Amino acid sequence: MPYRLPFVLACIVFSINSLFAQYVQTIKIDTKENMLLLGVDKDGHLKQVYYGKQINTDFLKDLTASGNDAYTSYGRYAENVALRLTHNDGNTTTNLVYKSHAISQSGANTTLTKIILSDSYYATNVVLNYKAYLDENIIEQWTEIINKEKAPVTLFDFASADLSFQSQSYYLSYYYGDWAKEFNMIEEPLHEGTKIIDSKLGVRSNQHSNPSFLLSLNQQLAEETGEAIGGTLAWPGSWQLKFDVDQDKKLHVVSGINPYASQYTIATNDTFKTASFLHTYTMNGAGEITRRFHRWARKYGITDGYGSRDVLLNNWEATYFNFDEQKLTDIIKEAGNMGFDLFLLDDGWFGNKYPRNNDDAGLGDWEVNKKKLPHGISYLTEQCQKNNLKFGIWIEPEMVNPKSELYEKHPDWAISAPNRVIDPQRNQLILDLANPKVEAYVYGCIDNLLRENKGISYIKWDCNRYVTNPGSAYLGKDKQSHLFIDYSRAIIRIMEKVRKNFPSVTMMVCSGGGGRMDYATMPYFQEYWPSDNTDALDRIKIQWGLLHFFPAVGLASHVSVTPNHITGRTTPLKFRFDVAMTGKLGMDLQPMQMTEDEKIFSKKAIQTYKNSIRDVVLHGDLYRLLSPYTSDRTAQMYVTEKQDKAIVFSYLLHKSIYGDKSVLYLKGLKKDAMYKIAELNKGSFSRLNDYEGKSFSGDFLMTHGLAFNMYNEFESAVIELTQQ
Repeated sequence: MPYRLPFVLACIVFSINSLFAQYVQTIKIDTKENMLLLGVDKDGHLKQVYYGKQINTDFLKDLTASGNDAYTSYGRYAENVALRLTHNDGNTTTNLVYKSHAISQSGANTTLTKIILSDSYYATNVVLNYKAYLDENIIEQWTEIINKEKAPVTLFDFASADLSFQSQSYYLSYYYGDWAKEFNMIEEPLHEGTKIIDSKLGVRSNQHSNPSFLLSLNQQLAEETGEAIGGTLAWPGSWQLKFDVDQDKKLHVVSGINPYASQYTIATNDTFKTASFLHTYTMNGAGEITRRFHRWARKYGITDGYGSRDVLLNNWEATYFNFDEQKLTDIIKEAGNMGFDLFLLDDGWFGNKYPRNNDDAGLGDWEVNKKKLPHGISYLTEQCQKNNLKFGIWIEPEMVNPKSELYEKHPDWAISAPNRVIDPQRNQLILDLANPKVEAYVYGCIDNLLRENKGISYIKWDCNRYVTNPGSAYLGKDKQSHLFIDYSRAIIRIMEKVRKNFPSVTMMVCSGGGGRMDYATMPYFQEYWPSDNTDALDRIKIQWGLLHFFPAVGLASHVSVTPNHITGRTTPLKFRFDVAMTGKLGMDLQPMQMTEDEKIFSKKAIQTYKNSIRDVVLHGDLYRLLSPYTSDRTAQMYVTEKQDKAIVFSYLLHKSIYGDKSVLYLKGLKKDAMYKIAELNKGSFSRLNDYEGKSFSGDFLMTHGLAFNMYNEFESAVIELTQQ
């Protein structure tokens, strides 16, 4: 059970007053189903008393926690603390005591609790912020550290949140991976000692992992049962999650910006604000955590979360850098004929002195390449309008090639340590956004592009490397460790400004794949690109993992060419469409590369997606049925919030000689409602003839299930359920 004292809640029924001293103050952070209870003990220290489902707290009011402070500090605790700083006189310890708190209604669905703590001797204040989203049962935490001392103080640890739990056992699920193999999930038990998951990459910080986790108590993680906590950090830079189990089996979870190589000096009267940490508790397993985060994200965590999304065609796999006006015009005409909504021009459209003909030149010089596009962007937007398409374009504004006019003029604008050889990745360096002039330049490039080309309605915003050889020519020698944090704050400011000034432009966040999927970035974007690997088989696992925290309404999922350009794998066109339809459908496969039969199938599939699938997938609740981690067959379904329609996706990943007879026990339906079944995206045959056109009760579908064999590798089925 979550930490309620060093005892299971059900056992706290005897000799309460004799065991525990009285609180002098209690503070509740409530959602509809959850409660985080904090208490101030007689010495003024703020304690975490309880975190779990809503309960009557009358019997808790006389209790004091014997576990960790609600925000641990170095000096009171020896290691794995939330706060560690050096005061202006060199004292390295901090003793935080309660001063006051206030609770305000910050919206019909949100309350904000601010708790002010202060060092018992020094003029250092810490404000703990708890924003509770009532309906979604999500709590958002962040911390403000305020220096009121007469000289600067230096931060060494500065966590966003500090939570404690008590259980017999703990199972941690988290992500690992790399470019083209992102979001692999792994579960492992936590034993005594410390487990750290982190990123030290500074930029593109999620390349190897993601700042999200699932914590299951007393049992391994289950989909619809068991106590579980889900947490994710909203920060685009280096991050750290620490899980420490002590000798009494108490678990201490500290989350926030990674302090590695990032000690930070706060001047007198300045405030250091940490990243936000979002979390929820449930007794209904991983599925409930997912649905809470998805509903929260559609409302608060992503731009236009209940809006529709366009089906786009990207030129990248057709042309890469090798294109001209005529080639693009031909693609645009084909896209219009196929029923797409938007054409996206990817990398390679810019640079004149150093044309962007491959990835070794041009970044930083955001001028239209006159040789490739002599009539400019406006010509392409006009061609799109003629073919009933919107127009989108690729940018990578934070980066610079050494072979560019920008780098020739401002080599000091690139992140690089002095007296070291420059260290390009993908032939590029990162611009130093800690420098206000560079920040202004980067924003200005985007601003100019959009103001001068009114026909641009979509931006794909990429970021293709992380920080090595860190150094800033702008920051002084005593503030080099500020680089990672100042960079991240600057990129958030740029994104926020672009979103504010161009509210009608749709934006996709891309970072060589899912390298920038976090809830500090995503509120400014409508879409996210989870991986450069568009192989449908690989995408099943990639998307299975990321969908635990990030909603399908933003999931850009494309039908790609076969054999796939990254994996070399060949998969059926139907399979590729059926996988891509579990998110926001797009295509890299070009109509000019298709047979006539493939064009007919694709055109029909696009219309089926728009008319029957899109709204349910993008705005519905996700239920996972069969996991690709435990079965050769996988299945998931989306159900509208009204429960009047559902879409079920089922895939066979490996050939089954005698047939895979797994039963799909559906979820999330109304028990007493009748649902009519129809198969969508039919291929040359169907295995659902026993169900096609018939109606069944929600109770039948959830308890008896759908049973149909699947035999062939990369076989797939999409099933529509409509309430009658």
